[in-house]
This record gives sequence, structure tokens and C-alpha cells, in this order.
Amino acid sequence: MKLRYLSLFLIFLVGCTAQAFERDFTDDSVKKSFSKSLLVELFTSEGCSSCPPAEALLARYETEQPFEPVEIITLAFHVDYWDGLGWKDKYASPLFTQRQKVYDRKFRTGQIYTPQMVVDGDIEFIGSREKAAKKAVKKASKRQKANITVVVTDKKVNVSVVGLRNEEPATVYLAFAEDGLGSRVEAGENAGKELTHVSLVRELRGIARVQTDAGSYSGLFDLNLKEEWSSENLRIVAFVQENFSRDVVAVTRSGYVSASLEP
Repeated sequence: MKLRYLSLFLIFLVGCTAQAFERDFTDDSVKKSFSKSLLVELFTSEGCSSCPPAEALLARYETEQPFEPVEIITLAFHVDYWDGLGWKDKYASPLFTQRQKVYDRKFRTGQIYTPQMVVDGDIEFIGSREKAAKKAVKKASKRQKANITVVVTDKKVNVSVVGLRNEEPATVYLAFAEDGLGSRVEAGENAGKELTHVSLVRELRGIARVQTDAGSYSGLFDLNLKEEWSSENLRIVAFVQENFSRDVVAVTRSGYVSASLEP
């Protein structure tokens, strides 16, 4: 009898996870009041069989925002070192692999791996481990953050930061992240699976440097969208990251770009 109830519970749990992951990522229905924002990055690949559960967790945090009043801003970086092992990830970039390697100089894990989740540039863990994620969010939420805004108008992006207290030189980044992309994997570890992605990074741009204790920053940049990106499913994440510690000292995101460009 106990075994039967356990089986039913596992079926229910898997069903709930799948339902959360298959939500319409273009839906802005989740409206909550946030006092602070944290950046959660996931290094992943379509060629990695252990990555789908981590992507499902990332998607749930993005769509459900379970840590109110802390807002979770997510980015999924597809790395390229899985390519050539039976399946090539068309969303992967060597630049994203390089970003993960830079993190490894801090974390000293011995090797880069997927799925790896990084919270605010300061804490790393296996991306499918929810207990580790909750612990990391709780710790990161205690840190003070600068206030940052990103506004998209007339094919321009305006980024403003106030209250910076960076203890070393930092970089201002813009990440262009698209929801709802996916693929049917024909070979490799995920062969036969239909994969759907949320917050998939299309491009990461380092747009400016700020010196130690700069206090504030403001800049206006061209949007420069690429034809293959869907502006209806595209958000811009702006963040400030210290160059050596890799700590994220400010982060925010826009609404969907298409809405911002409407006359």
C-alpha cells in the first residue's frame, strides 16, 4: 500500500514539474512586488542528458517567482563543449563557454560542467539541486544592491545605475534572452526529446566599464536586434558585475522588446 502511494506521489510530482516547464513563456501574468533582484545563470546544453531537469527548475523560478519579495532574473547560457558528441546545440556559443571558464577561476571546481547554476556570480552548484538553489538565494538576498533601470525605446537601450558600491572595477552587461525556443533532439544523450528553453541567451554584450566606487552610471546604446530573434519573446537583462570577484552588484530586466517598440 505504501509503495502504491509513493508511486502516485511521484507521478504527481513529475506532472507538476512538466506543467511548470511547459507554461507559455510569453505570458506576463506573474505580477509580484519585489524589493531586490538576483541573477541566476544556468550553463547548459541540448547535448547533456542531465540538463533538462535543471532547465525545468530555471523555468519554474522564472515563471512562478517563488522567493517573493526577491525577484529571480534568469539567464541560460548554452555552452559548446558538448557539440560533436552526437548532437550539435545550435544555441551554443564558445563565448558562453569562456564565461563559464572565467567563473571556474573563482570557484575552482576543477572542471567546467553542465548543468551548473550560478547565483549572483558568487555561489555555484549543480543546477538541478533545488535545496542548493534555495540556500544560495537566501544567502545572496542579504547582500546590498545598486538600483539599475533599463528602458527600450525607439530602437535604443538606456541603462542607468545609481547607488553603486563596487569594490573593484566592474562591467555593465546587456544580455538578450529569448523565451520559448526549442528543438527536437535527433541524436546524442537527449535523442527523441522535445526540449523547450526559457531565458535562452542569444547574445551577451559588455557595454561599459565602471571604476571602483563609481557611484552611478548612465548610457544610451543602439538596440541592434538580429533577424532571427523574436522581439515578442525577447527580454533584455542589464547587470553590473565586478571584474575579479565576479559578484553581481546590480541587475534588472526589460519587458518584452516588442511591447517597448510599439508606437
